[in-house]
Amino acid sequence: MKRIIAIIAGGDSSESQVSLRSAETIYQNLDRNLYEPYIVEVKGRSWQAIADGNRYDIDRNDFSFTANGTRTVFDYAYIIIHGTPGENGIFEGYLRLMEIPFSTCDVLASALTFNKFALNQFLKSFGVRVADSILLRKGHSIEPEEVVSKLGLPCFIKPTAGGSSFGTTKVNSAEQIGQAIEAAFKEGDEVIIESFMDGTEVTNGYFKTSKREVKLPVTEVVPKTEFFDYDAKYNGLVTEITPARISDDLRDRIQSLTAAIYEIVGCHGIIRVDYIITEGHKINLLEVNTTPGMTATSFIPQQIKAAGLELKEVLTELIEDSFE
Repeated sequence: MKRIIAIIAGGDSSESQVSLRSAETIYQNLDRNLYEPYIVEVKGRSWQAIADGNRYDIDRNDFSFTANGTRTVFDYAYIIIHGTPGENGIFEGYLRLMEIPFSTCDVLASALTFNKFALNQFLKSFGVRVADSILLRKGHSIEPEEVVSKLGLPCFIKPTAGGSSFGTTKVNSAEQIGQAIEAAFKEGDEVIIESFMDGTEVTNGYFKTSKREVKLPVTEVVPKTEFFDYDAKYNGLVTEITPARISDDLRDRIQSLTAAIYEIVGCHGIIRVDYIITEGHKINLLEVNTTPGMTATSFIPQQIKAAGLELKEVLTELIEDSFE
């Protein structure tokens, strides 16, 4: 009997459209011999399953929907929301209550990795290199001179909880700081200001099941814009090189660090970790993505292909591992 899979997409952040594109990739690559998948679009209190071109409201009492008199109950949830409520532990908590297995990290790990400042401070205590930073909460302010004095210029100002570079600004002058903070606060209630790290950006995917661990190839990111912003990520203004043009030793160190972070945080499913390699081949953490993008231009599908793996087989392995 086929497992009925909900591909949870959408969400309440600026990344909702990216999430829906990722969901389509998952939908197209699930093995139809094993699974009966449905995309479930979540937007606020509206949760709808898409079936045969129609939309049906989800019954949140048991995570089911009814179409043409037939009730469908989901066996598993593949969460591909980039942002709230799927990347920060909220939806994971609901699924825990429903006793439905899911693809992502559990509640604590999801919440921790979603908050860039909290995650950086946590991993810093384990010896992971991170940028110097300042945290601002809603209602707090800071003088531009203090930012420059503590972190220097340029610096990055971004929401602590967000992705796809929404609300992120590379600040080159003190005059830009106020406007950049305002833009970041439009994406959330907390803002992180980080010192600039000059180097090569790379990203690395990883997953682990009861049978094996898979260290995916490292990708080198060369944006044509000033930094790896939304246009670079989704409008082709970037060169992505997989495998990265780095030494075998540096590659091994990056992959080992990704695996270590996975264990320290207590991750589950597939993750992607972004780094900046600075002078002296120092590896500096940028962020941990626990629901990494799965669009046609996303890193994880690229790295899976470069590793000689099939996305369909990887998805099957991840789903079945949750039932063992």
